[in-house]
Amino acid sequence: MKNKRILFTGGGSAGHVIVNLALIPVYLRDGWEVDYIGSHDGIERQLIGEMEGVRYHPISTGKLRRYMSKENLKDPFKVLKGTLQAWRIIGKQKPQAVFSKGGFVSVPVVAAAKLRNVPAVIHESDYTPGLANKLAVPFAKKVLATFEETMQYLPEKKAEYVGAVIREELFQGDKQAGLAMAGLTNDKPVLLVMGGSGGARKINETVRASLPELLESFQVIHICGKGNVDPDARQQGYAQFEYVNQELKDIMAASDYVLSRAGSNAIFEFLALRIPMLLIPLSRQASRGDQIINAESFVEKKYARVLEEEALSERALMEELFQLKKAAPAMRDYMEQYKSEKSRARVIAILEEVMK
Repeated sequence: MKNKRILFTGGGSAGHVIVNLALIPVYLRDGWEVDYIGSHDGIERQLIGEMEGVRYHPISTGKLRRYMSKENLKDPFKVLKGTLQAWRIIGKQKPQAVFSKGGFVSVPVVAAAKLRNVPAVIHESDYTPGLANKLAVPFAKKVLATFEETMQYLPEKKAEYVGAVIREELFQGDKQAGLAMAGLTNDKPVLLVMGGSGGARKINETVRASLPELLESFQVIHICGKGNVDPDARQQGYAQFEYVNQELKDIMAASDYVLSRAGSNAIFEFLALRIPMLLIPLSRQASRGDQIINAESFVEKKYARVLEEEALSERALMEELFQLKKAAPAMRDYMEQYKSEKSRARVIAILEEVMK
């Protein structure tokens, strides 16, 4: 292939970037030119902008708001502007294909790819497709699903179930390096707390209020989101971080249990690493309910326990964590039946197919 160039897009949350982070290194190693279209100030710029060998192109983008705002009137014009910008970037860079992970920044990119006759492949992580991917599907060549059950919501001729694409480096974590980074020991099991890339106020507050009892049974690594570190909560056995990137593999290797939101990419990574999980999905008041459905699916498969945010309290949290500890051996046995190794290879093969 004369011009080995591929373009990735996706953003708005870490979940709309993680799969791209799993695929991009493969293309860089194989000598491909890699471009990325994201927003001007989204988390994708923070995560992708640091990657050597990737050209980052910011464009204008709209935003999904579940409340009344004057900004909603401006969004169609932002999307049109972003589509024109993406059309120009694709015309200049001339990629063989576009891979989209979703989020509103991806909609103008996939539309522009269609206008430029460049095949686009969309990856949907959640059990039910998000609005951005629903809007982009008509412009895409293929739509890939993480959950097998998602296939019922996608156009049959375009859709394929591929499973979860897991970052290769997560399997290379060093437990002792993770413990050392957090200032922890081998004396007690480690509970990893993650509220998503933006943190989660109620989870953060409940965990900190529960620390006197929590630290009797666990050590805690708390990834609490930007600006959410509490200096007054510092104590032995409790480590706080705003966000962890390169060292996440070591932190996960050091973790025996995880308390987390139920974003699809994160929970499939915990599954692949065989970490028993207690999930607190975003409520329907704060989302379209996709995390609730994700969590219910994992509970049904016996990969996780779930605690609804509305029921979250110090007492409920401690009870659920002790139940998680009790169920963990059986949970790990069920997790062993899940195999993730073939998913990334299949996605790469599909991208090769659409380029022909």
